[in-house]
Amino acid sequence: MKLKVRDIDISTGGVLVVAVNEHDARKIDLHHLDRVKIRRGSREETAVVDIAYGRKTVPDGHIGAFEEVISSLRLRNGETVQLIPARKPLSLQFIRKKLDGLTLTRKEIEQIVWDIVHNKLSNIELTYFVAACYTNAMSTQETVMLAKAIAEQGDILSFGKRKVLDKHCIGGVPGNRTTLVLVPILAAAGFLFPKTSSRSITSPAGTADTMEVLCPVSFPIPKLRSVVRKVGACMVWGGALNLAPADDKIIQVEKPLAIDAESQLIASIMAKKYSAGSTHILLDIPISAGGKIRSRAAAEKLKKKFLLIGKALGKKVDVYISDGSQPIGNGIGPCLEARDVLKIFRRDADRPMDLEEKCLDMADRLFALAGVAGGRKRAKRILDSGKAYVKFREIIKAQGGKPTITPDNIAVGRYTHTYHAKKSGKVAAISNEEISRIARIAGAPADKGAGMYLYHHVGCRVKEGDKLFTLYAQAKHKLAYAVEMISEDCVEVR
Repeated sequence: MKLKVRDIDISTGGVLVVAVNEHDARKIDLHHLDRVKIRRGSREETAVVDIAYGRKTVPDGHIGAFEEVISSLRLRNGETVQLIPARKPLSLQFIRKKLDGLTLTRKEIEQIVWDIVHNKLSNIELTYFVAACYTNAMSTQETVMLAKAIAEQGDILSFGKRKVLDKHCIGGVPGNRTTLVLVPILAAAGFLFPKTSSRSITSPAGTADTMEVLCPVSFPIPKLRSVVRKVGACMVWGGALNLAPADDKIIQVEKPLAIDAESQLIASIMAKKYSAGSTHILLDIPISAGGKIRSRAAAEKLKKKFLLIGKALGKKVDVYISDGSQPIGNGIGPCLEARDVLKIFRRDADRPMDLEEKCLDMADRLFALAGVAGGRKRAKRILDSGKAYVKFREIIKAQGGKPTITPDNIAVGRYTHTYHAKKSGKVAAISNEEISRIARIAGAPADKGAGMYLYHHVGCRVKEGDKLFTLYAQAKHKLAYAVEMISEDCVEVR
């Protein structure tokens, strides 16, 4: 069937979709979510079918092309293309197989991942794959195969035979900006530490968001290699690289229902580490009542699986089970967290000691993983001597930032609200969920200067009228919204 192109000026965000008028669809027995080949000269793409009812958007004899199809085939409005019915992706059979609780083979998993990367599955179909793995957990072997398939569908970094250190936290704790402290410490000790990190999805800041306050973080792979050759480390946004591209697509469909299948969580993390060329990996699993992992038993179970998968992938892995019951550090939000990190390197009196202590514990484990004893003392010496600060500034400069930046140079939101203790007592609890929600309402991480500064942590004694936290916003109305959301559950004093 020959149809005229109509550019409907809508993007799907990845999946190739065309809209066919209901009368034209009926002629060749097309239905919603069927597949068609769109042929323009020697170029061809397979797209998902949407049905247009009525003639206003897509009249008879026309095909409504979404932006991804326009771009892929270089279509022009009004030109004629050929539409040919096509079979649905082979991977749908394998997704149904997993829904039935059966075990997938390596080729089946590779086909599913290939279809994900090449936008052959609709979001509905991809969601069924996520749901299948959530209800019918993958075996260890399937998880290893999934991690490899996700990694191998993108670029894979290699740094020769040297030990390449890496770390990852499974998330859920506001602040907790350990990466920005650990990378310079270990790099100052002579280890390679090329760190790719994420931006925030549901938190007030991701590692990349905070590092971006200090320097650019979006680089192609050649630039990443150049930075690592020069200073032995980097801290960049993984989304700017073609590392494990299927993973980001899977995360997008998990987010609305907060589905986080254990096998996919492990495969996701290990695929990214495999892609980054990491050889020695420390994983941080925080335990908290409202977080991803809510008990020591669940953390130990997940630890065991990470160790198994790591071994199967040929990686040396250690798992650090940490206390995630409250925020780590004082600043919550990109600029405030960047200030915290700089204060640690500068050895300022008001630096966040909880964040520093956690970083020293993790540095000890990373040194041990790399075969070096006495890592905690070594890390403390590197911090106290200023060597870590020198390395941090080298990384900032290599990534195009200003290495002389100080905490006072980092501008935070101009609109503020300070919340005071309504009674004397002890800080009994701080809600990670409430703190994150309020900081995001204030504008973080999109507004980098927005967020929250905590003056006290759990166990601290306060008097009536003492400052508990200050909210920062770059827009007056956002501050007002955030203030409305404050409850005594944010920081509970008893």
